[in-house]
Amino acid sequence: MNEFLWLQFAHIVAFVYWLGGDLGTFVASRYVVNRDIGVEARAIALKIMLACDQGPKMSMPLIMPLGMHMAVIMGLVVIPQWALALVWLLALVWLGNVLVLYFNEGKAFTARLSQFDLWFRVAVVVSLLVFAVLGLAGKAPINADWVAWKIIVFAALVCCGIAIRINLKPFVPAFVKLMSEGPSDAVNDAMANSVARCRPWVWAIWLGLFINAAFGIHLIG
Repeated sequence: MNEFLWLQFAHIVAFVYWLGGDLGTFVASRYVVNRDIGVEARAIALKIMLACDQGPKMSMPLIMPLGMHMAVIMGLVVIPQWALALVWLLALVWLGNVLVLYFNEGKAFTARLSQFDLWFRVAVVVSLLVFAVLGLAGKAPINADWVAWKIIVFAALVCCGIAIRINLKPFVPAFVKLMSEGPSDAVNDAMANSVARCRPWVWAIWLGLFINAAFGIHLIG
């Protein structure tokens, strides 16, 4: 079996599920905050939104090691095998954390795990930015500038995800109040405003994915 082709296939699938899942999440969010439909329908829309959101959440940690592995095979990034194995290990830890949080939503221990997830992503962003910038300066083993820029864009996408998480904070207590007390102008406004603040970051993610796809097929770079 051709290792590179399997990696390329998985990388494309991760891209598709990231972009497609983001679109499904975006569309479902409009129904969650739609004050003209019933509470039950909005609760179902939220379940659909969260399920769709798992595509991007799982694709983000997987697309990074897949891309890095291909870059190593092509000689675009020169790192030892142990370093590549470490990249995969960290990505799998990230993925595992995402799955544990999803399947244990609402349990007490997930609050601490969610904080770990947040700071883990911050560490990923900083590490990737340092690596990519050093690569552009000729001080890291990156043999093509477009690969460094692709890493920078990916780090920016992770930042966008963090920004979405921060802006969604008021949404959760507002939705809980919607379920327990019914709709009100205050609850509806809190939910709608929270989701509205996330939309520019979602659009930025889509743009970043398009840019990285263009880098990947050498349309740019």
